[in-house]
Amino acid sequence: MELKVYQNKNKVAEEFSKYLIEKSGTQKAFHIALSGGSTPKIVFDVLAEQFSKDIDWNSIHLYWGDERCVAPTDAESNYKMTVEHLISKVDIPEGNIHRIKGEEDPKEEAKRYGALLEEELPKALGLPQFDLVILGMGDDGHTASIFPHEINLWVSPDNCEVAIHPVSGQRRVSLTGRIINNAKTVAFLVTGESKAEKVKVIVDREEGYLEYPASHVAPKTKDLVWFLDAAAAKLLTSYRS
Repeated sequence: MELKVYQNKNKVAEEFSKYLIEKSGTQKAFHIALSGGSTPKIVFDVLAEQFSKDIDWNSIHLYWGDERCVAPTDAESNYKMTVEHLISKVDIPEGNIHRIKGEEDPKEEAKRYGALLEEELPKALGLPQFDLVILGMGDDGHTASIFPHEINLWVSPDNCEVAIHPVSGQRRVSLTGRIINNAKTVAFLVTGESKAEKVKVIVDREEGYLEYPASHVAPKTKDLVWFLDAAAAKLLTSYRS
């Protein structure tokens, strides 16, 4: 695990953008699973506005780590957010965008998207392999859309599962642990003081850490990077501002 700590959200966005450019620059096809949430939104803005000319968008293929089961025009759609903050601002081929269809039947869409990953991604260890999976983390320690109350979904034998939000009951299609941990690289983007407590428990492996899905992110390649702002990292024993 590598920790990269920066002073604020904007600096996290800038440094992650540079990291993505370096990672993707040498490959003819680079497959990325995107995250929703407030931090990726800032990253997408910075990537599009400051670094769009530094990336060969013809080589970038976009997927999603999870999607709410809503229409692509709905304000809660991760796809809609990505279109507004990234896709509409860069010259990426339409055929390189592989969205989860949140408007379809959740169980059928989980099967379809799982099959799409089998078709589109290269294989490693017999499983589809992303070049990069971008993850966020909720205040409750969830990641993708695997929540603590459904942590068993992490070890599902399927590529995708239907998860249920513990408060709203909203259904979501999410990648499972077998796909996330088979990625070449996994990068957490976590910012804000509200995340500091869970970041400490998970990164420092304190008592009860395995209750949180984010603690089970452990790519087989060992290439796991946390991009944090100072507020999210402030309780870590390995970090002092």
